[in-house]
Amino acid sequence: MELSVWSGYYFDLSPEDAVLRFISCGIHAAELSSEHGAMLLERGDPVKVGKAFGRFVKENGMQISQGHLWLQARIVSNPEAVPILKNWIDLYEAIGIKNMVLHMDVYNMEEKTIGEIHDLNAKSLKALADYIRGRNIYICLENLFRRGSDHVEQLLEMLERVGSPNFGITLDTGHLNMVKTAAQGDFIRTVGKHLRAIHIADNDGTADQHLMPFGRGTVDFTDVVRALHDVGYEGVFNYEIPGENHAPLPIRDKKLSYLTETYRYLMEQ
Repeated sequence: MELSVWSGYYFDLSPEDAVLRFISCGIHAAELSSEHGAMLLERGDPVKVGKAFGRFVKENGMQISQGHLWLQARIVSNPEAVPILKNWIDLYEAIGIKNMVLHMDVYNMEEKTIGEIHDLNAKSLKALADYIRGRNIYICLENLFRRGSDHVEQLLEMLERVGSPNFGITLDTGHLNMVKTAAQGDFIRTVGKHLRAIHIADNDGTADQHLMPFGRGTVDFTDVVRALHDVGYEGVFNYEIPGENHAPLPIRDKKLSYLTETYRYLMEQ
């Protein structure tokens, strides 16, 4: 599992400058953040822009195999969400991103049953499944801390409803630590081969703080790593830590040295 960091760690830089900054700090893999995805889409044709950025990434020795699709996508309540997401998918595929993280729409649905929430989401997700059929890319549904997508069984049920081999699951360790619907290792082992992307983040259980490991958070990362080995997870070990990016650039650079040490320690567990 290669060390990876969500590119939004350098949210105030262009995608290219973020790549170069990571490389200068010894980081050679990243998840493309929604913020940087939006910046790229503003440049024009998704495929042309994606291929150009993909060449830049490759030429500089960077790997971006995981990317977060439009963070604000509301695939149920916004009728334009699916058409817009198709542009994001085309951009990411052109870059060379294989695993694309997506949130189900479980927002403002307090009055609906879990079954109704899933019925509504399944319709939009099937439209996306049709769009990517036969392509070597995957949409990875992320566990959230909201009703309807906070249990591992709910995510697996959505995969079954969509019925596409191009769909998988993303584990966000911070989200799971907030809801505690399963132990980290149990979630991973239950998902098994469907796990295609991960967000490594810590918190103290009270909020989605997106912290680096081994501070004031309570995620059992040893359990996470051992379970990832058990299921043969083949993706990147990706840190999603926006709680750590409110610092001057030189300080953020130094924090990556600590992050690298946590990665090395965990890989030995």
